Amino acid sequence: MDRLLEPQNDLIKDDAMTFDGNTRLDIGAKYEKDFRRTVLIVDDEPVNLRILGNILKEEYDIVFAQGGAEALTIIKEQKDFLSLVLLDLYMHDGNGYFVLDGMRDDDSLKNIPVIVITAAKTEEVESLRRGAVDFLGKPYDSPEVIKARVKRAIELSIDRNIIVETGVDSLTGLMTKEFFFQYAREYDKFHPDQQVDAVVLNFCKFHLVNELYGRTMGDNLIRVIAMTAREVARSCGGVACRYNADCFYMYIEHQEDYSLLKDMLVQRISDILSPLDARIRIGVYPDLYRSANLEQRFDRATAASNTISKNIHSPHIAVYDNQMHEKELYEARLLGDMDKALEEHQFMVVFQPKYDITTDTPRLCSAEVLIRWKHPEFGFVRPDSFMPLFEENGRIKELDRYVWREAAKQLKRWKDLYGTAVPISVNVSRVDIYDPDLVDYLKQIIAENNISASELHLEITETAYTDSVTQIKGVVEGLRNEGFMVEMDDFGKGYSSLNMLTSLPIDALKLDMAFITDIAENNKEMSMVEFVLEIARFLGVPVIAEGVESASQYLLLKKAGCDIIQGYYFSKPVSATEFGHLIEKSRMAAR
Repeated sequence: MDRLLEPQNDLIKDDAMTFDGNTRLDIGAKYEKDFRRTVLIVDDEPVNLRILGNILKEEYDIVFAQGGAEALTIIKEQKDFLSLVLLDLYMHDGNGYFVLDGMRDDDSLKNIPVIVITAAKTEEVESLRRGAVDFLGKPYDSPEVIKARVKRAIELSIDRNIIVETGVDSLTGLMTKEFFFQYAREYDKFHPDQQVDAVVLNFCKFHLVNELYGRTMGDNLIRVIAMTAREVARSCGGVACRYNADCFYMYIEHQEDYSLLKDMLVQRISDILSPLDARIRIGVYPDLYRSANLEQRFDRATAASNTISKNIHSPHIAVYDNQMHEKELYEARLLGDMDKALEEHQFMVVFQPKYDITTDTPRLCSAEVLIRWKHPEFGFVRPDSFMPLFEENGRIKELDRYVWREAAKQLKRWKDLYGTAVPISVNVSRVDIYDPDLVDYLKQIIAENNISASELHLEITETAYTDSVTQIKGVVEGLRNEGFMVEMDDFGKGYSSLNMLTSLPIDALKLDMAFITDIAENNKEMSMVEFVLEIARFLGVPVIAEGVESASQYLLLKKAGCDIIQGYYFSKPVSATEFGHLIEKSRMAAR
């Protein structure tokens, strides 16, 4: 069994309540005298009170009661100080069962351990059933046996209370993830033939609830979802835990039909989430033959959950299957091949031209750098297959830096060849934003290639801006102070407020292509584009529209006052040589 409780630092080792190798509190700590426990002895025979009191008084503070009613009163009054009750089962003033039942029915008392004392051996099972933790017979055992039993009962009680505190999430009352995994492993051990399902319940856009409605609202919402997860898990013969801020795990008996599970969860939660523009995603990994370890099962349930779009119209549940497993193996292979791909320059940069359409004749003004991977075995790998993968696994920084270096080298080649260069833009990921060396690294690149900062534009997604406004403002201001031009990419895909936009340091807005796809004269999509153009004019920055594929889209955008466009209408992404030809052609047209 995994160790549930570990000392976290040297301070804990010096505390009176330290842990030994068996993760049990060491009551015999060096400061034991400062932590004397209190024991209540309940018996209607004074001689018995004296005998037990004399046995225990050297190690414990003793309190006496001579009847059940008196005992229960004392227990209620001193519940925060009592470590143990020694309870005679048969007394004139209320028997011991009266005390046991009273303690069991009171949540504030039921965790105080009780050792029952009686000469009636037949009462042992009933005493334990009603909450006693141990049993002492009359006549009494030797003093050393009594002392050992008392000490052991107190140790176990303290351990149990600490485990309960450590194993329960303070906000929701669910198991913590550590306790949950330990519980699940124990369940597997004692139920080897039980088919089980790992279920992940993910709450989308939770950070927005905290930002828009406050932490109290967010906490209340998490409690409601936790209550639902607990109820549904229990109804399916399982347990639930809160894994992190907006994610819950459930370990349940295998379900033949997941529509019932989905309906129970979605029906109970959707009414709460709908006003918040939020939703849940459910991922399931059925492991009928225990072919994967516990962590792998939940990783695969998470992978299934991640296949569900956050779009409100997408399904709520996905079950891990062979296709997902093949994808998982494929992605693991891509991750494993990344280092070699960087060394061998399997990643190639291509350039999609951007055209200024503010004049009568569109004019080549810049380009966006895009990445292609020519894998020796898989051929050309789509960027949407490896870019999110590298972002998720923290390796996007390496790829970004590779692209920046290649882009800067190409800018230098064009400058050497044509005497000038068209600016190009590269992507800066969220990971890069938190890199303290970002500005210095970019300055180093432009210095090594003898290009200016204004020739290397930086595209940062809107969602990165909304993740941490204060952090990104500082970084972007530092970049702009060095002469870099910063474009907000995928504008409209995130949730930036108008108020936030007015305070953000940007040099251009780049419309998400989803805005462009369905634009037509006087439709709502076109109205939204026109609204964004008005915002940009207010901010004094140009607007770039990407994904322009038709003449009608181009003409609508030009009429509305869009500044720059890119897309297949003018050109697909091209190689460095082909883009060089476009530079040459543009220079000739300008003469």
